[in-house]
Amino acid sequence: MDLQFANAWETVADVVPEHAAIVQGERRYNYRAFDDLSSRFASALGAAGVSEGSAVGLYLYNSPEYLIAQAGSFKHRAVPINVNFRYLDDELAYLIDNADAEVLVFHSSLGERVANVRGRLPKLKLLVEVNDGGEHVDGAVTFDELMSGHEAQVRQDRPGDDLYMLYTGGTTGMPKGVMFHQAELVQGLYSAFATFGLEARMPTSTEDIETLVLELHVGGPVVTIACCPLMHGTAMWLSSMRALLSGGTALLLSERTFNPHEVWALAEREGATEIVIVGDAFARPLLRALEEREATGSPYDTSSVRRMISSGAIWSAEIKDGLRSRISSVQLVDALGSTEAGSIGVSVATSEFGAATAKFLFAPTTKVINVDGTEVVPGSGEQGVLVTQNSAYGYYKDPVKSKATFIEIDGNSYVFTGDWASVEADGTVTLLGRGSMCINTAGEKVYAEEVEEAIKRHPGIDDCLVIGLPDEKYGQRVAAVASLNSNEVTTSDEVREWLRTSLSHYKIPKTITLVDIVRRAPNGKADYKWAKETALASDGGRA
Repeated sequence: MDLQFANAWETVADVVPEHAAIVQGERRYNYRAFDDLSSRFASALGAAGVSEGSAVGLYLYNSPEYLIAQAGSFKHRAVPINVNFRYLDDELAYLIDNADAEVLVFHSSLGERVANVRGRLPKLKLLVEVNDGGEHVDGAVTFDELMSGHEAQVRQDRPGDDLYMLYTGGTTGMPKGVMFHQAELVQGLYSAFATFGLEARMPTSTEDIETLVLELHVGGPVVTIACCPLMHGTAMWLSSMRALLSGGTALLLSERTFNPHEVWALAEREGATEIVIVGDAFARPLLRALEEREATGSPYDTSSVRRMISSGAIWSAEIKDGLRSRISSVQLVDALGSTEAGSIGVSVATSEFGAATAKFLFAPTTKVINVDGTEVVPGSGEQGVLVTQNSAYGYYKDPVKSKATFIEIDGNSYVFTGDWASVEADGTVTLLGRGSMCINTAGEKVYAEEVEEAIKRHPGIDDCLVIGLPDEKYGQRVAAVASLNSNEVTTSDEVREWLRTSLSHYKIPKTITLVDIVRRAPNGKADYKWAKETALASDGGRA
């Protein structure tokens, strides 16, 4: 049988049927139950007349139902679609329509939005409601009714070229569905095990999965906590999917607002081996929670945690140092990647060795190219754009953007990431920032992420976002929105003066607006639109 998610998970369920697959609070599902429930979901899709290849929208918070419905969709050869639970009516309607979804699975607390847009979505054949205390939506069947009302679908052989699609978050435009062949993505996820230090022969077919699962269970299976939402690739690919593909356990947080103490308590209770995060937005509060418990004389037991994995946002060296000094034998894996590009490069710190901020060893399939299409020479000081080979092959129903992003170099297919970087003489890559966030001030290029990291090193600053604002004299001026650490007292002028020792004068923000909390998406990524609006509305004015 070809490598395909449903094929793989059925094999895992046969090898370790009693092992815990999914845990959230008091809810525990072993692989036998995971396989049975997802098979029932597949049967329900068939009974509703959902055709193979049709999309199934998952408008859900982190929950076992998310993973069960996703697996059931794969079993039916349908295409599960991640839908951001923060989307309001128009955003929700756009994505469901763009994906041509025939099914929408949603938490009842989001039901009002579903009811508002269902009349605009004539392709929907089935509404499935996961009860979390919200009002019932007329015409929707509850998830529990769906499970009890259908028998498990008979297993089938499924080809590896079945479509997998993950929608980007829309931070640089409307959300876009990135398309993959399942076999290539599954192979890539298995290959990533070696990057994370798991020694086992990687499967090239479904038959090899049994050997992999048995080998990993000898040394102790993966037990991973997804700190960020499953609707994003970091949590899904690096946490839950990796656990389920290897016979491990996917641990889900119960609270919907990130609570670092819940993470450490869960890791202690369930013996978590991995914690998956998105940069400093998660790492900083996790470090603080450890410090708070240390201060009480009753530190958390973190001895089971072998690695922390981050992708999608800057993970600063200072925060890594604080974590690695407190967790014995831990590996801190900072993975540079994106939905389209997959894994681009990696930076690893351990309890013994640190790692610099935003410096990566990049994969052999990754290049840094300059404006004329040639590769940047290591140590030259040139800046270029990261391009990499990956299994993604285009955007759904968007040939124009596909052509601009999925390019050909020397006869090979590459993904144009939009991330700017330089290559050091030793071959390491320094990430400068996304081209769309490059600020052109008086002809000088300023990368927002570089300035953000400099500001966050100030002892009084908790978090920060940097944006470019229109300026008659300079074209754009650098501005920042920042929040203070608790009990800290400082001013924006003091921070700007402090920056003079670490940044060139043209990179120092003309204004720094101090706020209570810097707004970020649930996955920890920056909300630059909010930051720009806040900076424009502040009293900071022009320099």
